[in-house]
Amino acid sequence: MTVARVTEIIASSATSFEDAVATGVDRACQTLKNVQGAWVQDQKVLVENGKVVEYRVNLKVTFVLAD
Repeated sequence: MTVARVTEIIASSATSFEDAVATGVDRACQTLKNVQGAWVQDQKVLVENGKVVEYRVNLKVTFVLAD
């Protein structure tokens, strides 16, 4: 039987939502073992002077706990 846990992280990028997701998953993999997947719960942007300056994602990262 496999037991998994889900943790929530927020990641950002000045480039794109896709880059923010990749950054978040990469960072999660540095800390968590057995990362199996992630889903984007929420997306938002930071706007300054009428221009998008940062893309942010709220990720739910799933990882399998060791037996």
